[in-house]
Amino acid sequence: MRILKEIAILAAVACGVFSALRAQQSDTFAWSPLPVQPNTWVAPNQPIWKLSDLLAKRKGQTSWSQTVVDDATLHADYVSMAPGAKTPRQFHPDTRAWWIVQDGQIRFSIEGQEPFVASKGYLVQVPYRNVFSMETVGDKPSLRLEVNIAGAKTMYPIDEKPAAMPGFNFVKVRISGKGKYDQGNKPYIDFNQVVAGTEKQRRFIADDRAVANIIIGDPKKQRPAPDTDWGHFHLESSEFWFILLGKMEYKIGSLPIFIADQGDIVYTPRETWHRARFGGTEMACRLAMNGYQDLLHNYQPPD
Repeated sequence: MRILKEIAILAAVACGVFSALRAQQSDTFAWSPLPVQPNTWVAPNQPIWKLSDLLAKRKGQTSWSQTVVDDATLHADYVSMAPGAKTPRQFHPDTRAWWIVQDGQIRFSIEGQEPFVASKGYLVQVPYRNVFSMETVGDKPSLRLEVNIAGAKTMYPIDEKPAAMPGFNFVKVRISGKGKYDQGNKPYIDFNQVVAGTEKQRRFIADDRAVANIIIGDPKKQRPAPDTDWGHFHLESSEFWFILLGKMEYKIGSLPIFIADQGDIVYTPRETWHRARFGGTEMACRLAMNGYQDLLHNYQPPD
């Protein structure tokens, strides 16, 4: 009898826990503020940066940089680096940085890690206060998307000459501590292994001030979306995407639906309805980036 009583108690407790979890996970309704005048894109931000246009504009150049995202949350640059070019050894004092390699080969040297060569499809990251450098290897320029937390600062180890910074002098300081690869973060993910099915991790960046999720799928298996489906919006953060594979279809605010191709950058301001879907007929993938690990998605209520 005692055993049966204990089992009954445990079952009741478990039932209560599961009920509480279901309550936590169930949808609720709320009133959300939304600007009367829709938010607009503030340069350099724009709905889509076409990689083909960027490359055409920079034809013949081997080293160049183009800012494609710059707001209160994140900052991103497309960076081309000539063969043999190398960055100084550097680190960010309080923020994580990450890169998506689009073309060529880059040798990454990250403090505490064995140097490795990253080619197209590599997603690389470094925690705060870990010294790193990059070097283009091979006979062609490398091309990467470089992402930082908005306002990120750069420091240099004492044996490295700092890059000139107008309006600033560099002074010697004493520091301690450094970030780690925690919360599932790791030095790199080879997206080619994601496509092959051998890499299962989908959260590339997990940080107090940023998140990056790998979202991959088959357009032939997704449900149809009527034009009345606006998607969702976020109150606290903008969001942008790097197209890793195939084609993505976007409906943002009052803009006509458009298609983004591999290497393109798509951006939506905060407080703006947006809907992302797999486009074309083949597998597609986007890397979704914003400023919060558990960013609230505000969806339309059912009719």
